[in-house]
Order: sequence, then structure tokens, then C-alpha cells
Amino acid sequence: MNIAFINGSPKRKDSASGALLADLKQLIPSEHLIKEFNLNKDFITEKDIEALHNCSVWVFAFPLYVDSIPSHLLSCFCQLEQTEFNRNNIYVYGLVNCGFYEGEQTQYAMSMMEIWCDKVGLNWGMGVGFGGGGGLAQMKSIPLGKGPKKTLGKSLAVCADAISKGISIDNVYTSINLPRFVYKFFAESTWKKSIKANGGKVKDLNKKL
Repeated sequence: MNIAFINGSPKRKDSASGALLADLKQLIPSEHLIKEFNLNKDFITEKDIEALHNCSVWVFAFPLYVDSIPSHLLSCFCQLEQTEFNRNNIYVYGLVNCGFYEGEQTQYAMSMMEIWCDKVGLNWGMGVGFGGGGGLAQMKSIPLGKGPKKTLGKSLAVCADAISKGISIDNVYTSINLPRFVYKFFAESTWKKSIKANGGKVKDLNKKL
């Protein structure tokens, strides 16, 4: 079976979406062929469209943007709608990460994916919504299923099994295995460093324009 791993993050490298796909890849049986795609622009090349048509499973991974799907990826969806191919035999799975602590924050974006699949005649397989995605790119060295990635490992194992069997099951929502206050502390320290690195000050966020 040909499986398309589609990174829908606008980042060109070190994205949480890429980290999720890398972890999921470990769990896919070796008899399946995985083809990787990067959709970080608002269009898909004809070459990639043709390659996608030859895959029976599409796995989209993307970050949550304003409780929704990134706009450039929506443009890609519109482009796929306008192409002719055998859609009945393709299953779609989604990996959505967010900076919020709660994985349930991704449920609206996941619903949009389901509605899109129904609209264009694709089969929705399932989705994994992950809260605390802001730290995933920095946790590549941590084994899946261990430490802060403990429950993520269980959720991705369920997804990998559904992909291998080509079935549809309920969506799963989970969060990073850290206390909420610990995750909040590290998340805030990261953006504070970014502000200072760009010549600003934390108090500047309170300015009224």
C-alpha cells in the first residue's frame, strides 16, 4: 500500500507536524511504502498531485491556526477538489497539533477535515489532536511512548493500526505528558526569548496601538 505523508506546516524545517509524521512513521509496518510531501505553499505541483493520486492513504499533519486549518493548506485542498481521480478508495487521516495544552482544541479543525472529505468523496479514517505541540520539534530525541510523549505514543499506535487496516475509527485527542503549569512555563519562556532576540521587550505586548 502506498501511503502519503503530507506535512502541511508553513515551516520549512523543524516543525511539530514533521515531528509527528516522523514518530508515526516508526509505527507503520515495513511492507507499506511511505511517500513524503511538503505543502508549505498555497499550491501543489502537478508532479505531486499525480503522486498523491497513486496513494491509497493520505496522512495530513498541520498546526492549528486560529482554531482552523492554515490558509495555504486550504488553498491546496481547493486545488485537489478540482482534479479528477478515483476518490472512493482513498482514506484520509489527520494529525493536528496546537500550542494550547489541551488536544481537544483541535476538534474544530478536525471536523473541517471530515467535512472536506465528505464533500469531495474521500473516506475519513480518523484524526489525532495533540495539545502541547509547541515542544514537539525540540523533543525529537525522546523515544515515542516515553516521558512527555507517553500518551502520544499510544494515540499514534492507534492511528498506525487504523491506517494499516484501512478503517475508520473515532478521533483521538491527547496532550503532552507534562503538568500544565510546567508546559506553560516553558512555552512562555520561549516567546519571551523570541521577543528579546528581535529587539523588543515583554512589556511591549501591553501597548495599545
